[in-house]
Amino acid sequence: MIPMRVLVIDDELSIRKLMEKELATPQRRIVTADSVATAKKRIAEETFDVIVADIRLPDGDGLDLLSLFRQVLPDVEVILITGYGTVESALKAMKLGAYDYITKPFDLERLEVVLDKAFERVCLKRENRRLLQGIKDTDAPRLVGRSPAMRHITQLIQKVSSHDTSVLITGESGTGKEVVARNIHALSPRAPRPFIVKNCAELQKDLLRSELFGYVKGAFTGAGETREGLVSLADGGTLFLDEIGEMPFELQGALLRLLETKKFRRVGDQHERHVDVRFLFATHRDLKKEVEAGRFHEALFHRLNVFRIHLPPLRERREDIPLLVEHFLGVLSRPGTSYKMPDETLAYLMSYHWPGNVRELRNVLERCLILSEDKILLPNSLPQELTQGASFGAPDASPCLPLHEVERMHIRKALARFAGNKVETARALGISRRTLYRKLKTYGLDEKS
Repeated sequence: MIPMRVLVIDDELSIRKLMEKELATPQRRIVTADSVATAKKRIAEETFDVIVADIRLPDGDGLDLLSLFRQVLPDVEVILITGYGTVESALKAMKLGAYDYITKPFDLERLEVVLDKAFERVCLKRENRRLLQGIKDTDAPRLVGRSPAMRHITQLIQKVSSHDTSVLITGESGTGKEVVARNIHALSPRAPRPFIVKNCAELQKDLLRSELFGYVKGAFTGAGETREGLVSLADGGTLFLDEIGEMPFELQGALLRLLETKKFRRVGDQHERHVDVRFLFATHRDLKKEVEAGRFHEALFHRLNVFRIHLPPLRERREDIPLLVEHFLGVLSRPGTSYKMPDETLAYLMSYHWPGNVRELRNVLERCLILSEDKILLPNSLPQELTQGASFGAPDASPCLPLHEVERMHIRKALARFAGNKVETARALGISRRTLYRKLKTYGLDEKS
């Protein structure tokens, strides 16, 4: 469960102490303020979910504060408390947008119920906004592969997920960097909180700052209302910034400061805000070269490069292709539908260089399913670039088989082609000799097969 953050504003010390003592739990954090001025300072420093405010304060009126709360914290719900309750003030409070209205002396158990219901409403509003913006929490997709490289990556993910360390995920486009990021989040203590994704290459330079940090009403032309940025939406959770190498240089300094201080300022805002976010980054660029070329902030590079996970291209882990094929056919097929792939089709997949990596493989298989006849994925369903000029010719046609048997036959025919020479066989298959030896043992093959 996501902890609730409550701000209590009351000039009576006994009330503040009572609420701190009786309402605070591991799932409910209570912060107090004794005046309007102190309350403004608190909400400028951090985000709250629910505010409990006395209507009469030494330096202001709780009703007048409602509009300020809405401007600074768009999702907040406000519960007003007073010892001078009247029907008129209650109606005014509700019209101004208060969630509820409670008179003193109040029942703490009732207040707890109201707090929990108000927080449920806050969570619902935030989830709806994330969905409207195309940002939603999803179960982490599987990391598919048994190659030494993928086993090593899995170990790194398991080790780093429990820490709040920033992670830099590198690799060519299509290798699965977002899949790694989602797995890190899913295995972390922040898993119940939001996982927010933004590709830095998708936005224009002048929009990225407001998208990242948010803005206040009137900050620029068209800013008709205060809007939270991605950093605020990810509060308590994880923000994954893909293609960080595309971030404008002038914005990199602001990101560096956020990483170091956990504080940021919305566009047009005079106050800094505190946030609790874990950052994950990804890029297909060599950031060290970008630093040398003057396109990337050196201090930010060193801040990002504390823990790096590098994803190899698919051509360097071809032994994972049969597993990926099996996985994607299961994902792409309709429920209850089974497709078969002859080993001559798999041979083309195994020999192709895959410039688009895993993403390209998925797209090719989706095409094959559309063009397949009788649920058999024949070579003629493959794009021309896979079948023309293949580095390893397709073997003779054979019956449709399970993928593990297809791989066994593919290795056996390659071994026979090179007269049992394991060095040449491994090179043709695009795998290491160690991997070949392991597969020969697994499949009961030898140079005489």
